[in-house]
Amino acid sequence: MKLNELKPPKDSTRKRKRVGRGEGSGWGKTCGRGAKGQKSRAGVSIPTWFEGGQMPLSRRMPKRGFNNPFRQEYHILNIESLNRFDDDTDVTPELLRNYGIIKKKNAKIKVLGDGKLTKRLTVQAHRFSKAAESKIIAAGGQAEEIR
Repeated sequence: MKLNELKPPKDSTRKRKRVGRGEGSGWGKTCGRGAKGQKSRAGVSIPTWFEGGQMPLSRRMPKRGFNNPFRQEYHILNIESLNRFDDDTDVTPELLRNYGIIKKKNAKIKVLGDGKLTKRLTVQAHRFSKAAESKIIAAGGQAEEIR
């Protein structure tokens, strides 16, 4: 077999549809677009949310509540998930990211006190609940807040 003998398998490729080449082709005159209207014109680009001039659903729905533009999102981390580290480990956001506990790159972390902590760790996070802080200290570790 030579390079010039290579061909795609039978029926794997289709011929390109050439529109506007006479009525006998089946794609003549209006070229399969129908008669008149917005979609029959060249250069039409209709956004997916466009509803033909009707008031869009997103604008028909009422606004609810208050959306605080200064809201800060925290990645929640429970005390129990820190037991995988060895004693006297500095648990930093980078370490948590390397272990796959936290996915987002610049996520702020809040440690909550769900579960038991059996290891003596130095935990660095942006926020601690009172229960989490007391459990870390009770286990002989330290809770350091990142500013």
